[in-house]
Amino acid sequence: MNWIDKLERRYGRFGIPHLVNGLLAGQLVAGLIVLLINWQFSALIALSRTYVLHGQIWRLITFLFQPIWLGSVLGILNLVFYFWIGNALTRVWGDFRMTLFIALGVVGAWVSCLLTGSAGPSAIFQSMLFAYTWLWPDQMVLLFGIIPFKMKYLGWYELALWTISFLMGDFATKLSLVFGLAGFLAFYGREVFDWCRDAITSWKRRRDWENRNR
Repeated sequence: MNWIDKLERRYGRFGIPHLVNGLLAGQLVAGLIVLLINWQFSALIALSRTYVLHGQIWRLITFLFQPIWLGSVLGILNLVFYFWIGNALTRVWGDFRMTLFIALGVVGAWVSCLLTGSAGPSAIFQSMLFAYTWLWPDQMVLLFGIIPFKMKYLGWYELALWTISFLMGDFATKLSLVFGLAGFLAFYGREVFDWCRDAITSWKRRRDWENRNR
């Protein structure tokens, strides 16, 4: 990540402290507004090319507060979980890298919106989970506070959901999912590519060895 190191040395002072906490607090407030005051509020802050071109430029930022936790099986526990992994990543990366990570996802959402007409924040938050899983795959967590499991299993599960959403979604959904992972791909895309290449190479070598020794 030499290019990130260079950016941090030059622009590190522009990192936003407590960025993840602010985003999740906004998610919580927006969700409560939807539940208690105005069920159409989420649409008022969503990222839409049509509305942005008509001057509603606040949507370029407010879409991050669309409550992705509403309608989820775990509900508000998702926010607690993202709070945990987001702050863990911030402690390791620092404020600048976390700001850059989120900013890349935001730019990806803007590009997706420009091309398709709309975009959402789900993939941006999901990319944080992928980053955490990539860094600490064997970290033990408790599902529902009871069932222990490793983060890598949750990562594979989320990847499966991402893949299903990508395959079954329309063009706008596909672009939103891909561009939403811009932060993760920028930070770890090369490592993921190398890991996949090595895994395939190892599998081929093992298969060839087994075929020779039958």
